[in-house]
Amino acid sequence: MKILKHIPNAFTLSNLGLGVLSIVYSMNHEVLWASTFIALATIPDFLDGLIARLLKVSSDVGKDLDSLADLVSFGVAPSIMIFSLQMQYNTGWIQYVALIIPIFAALRLAKYNNDERQDVEFYGLTTTVTALWLSSWPFLIEYDRHIPETVFVSQYLFLAIPIIASILMVANFRMFSLKLKNLKWKDNQLQYIFIILCLGHLALFGFFGVTLIIFTYIILSLIRNFAE
Repeated sequence: MKILKHIPNAFTLSNLGLGVLSIVYSMNHEVLWASTFIALATIPDFLDGLIARLLKVSSDVGKDLDSLADLVSFGVAPSIMIFSLQMQYNTGWIQYVALIIPIFAALRLAKYNNDERQDVEFYGLTTTVTALWLSSWPFLIEYDRHIPETVFVSQYLFLAIPIIASILMVANFRMFSLKLKNLKWKDNQLQYIFIILCLGHLALFGFFGVTLIIFTYIILSLIRNFAE
């Protein structure tokens, strides 16, 4: 049925819509809501590809639409969110460093679309994972009790995090794909192990667990690379 091929695109468009909502809330300096919408956008971004594979439908329009939605939700939205956050702490010129994020996100997505190696694995941190990490920042400032708030609002951190995130997105470092081939354990063992560890980090460390998830992702990728 022709309608089936539009179902994944509907999820992709909902990802885009959530990214736009995040930008609107950032412009109103409501960074917690802005971060929430970025995090929510990762759900349809994960599901659109999975549903396309399960339904066995794909199109060039869907692929292009996915990249455009990702650039808005996981490039522009996190950048504007961090810019808005830094305005609240009067970081001066440092806040403009956050604007490099969508530039590197666009480069990362362009590389992904034209790199056949990335059909089965990733090179560099994906825009989705990077955005999820960045979206945890306002929650760390507001709610985390493991580390003093002054650490998270340091000007050095405000300067370093956008630069580190941008470099990680375009790094030529092999990382395992987070996309499920299907729902079977044997075909997705590493992905399922990662999901279990992610849930453990979040349960034990709250919002700081998101940062630990990024490190876990990098470490598991290193282990897999050396094992092979």
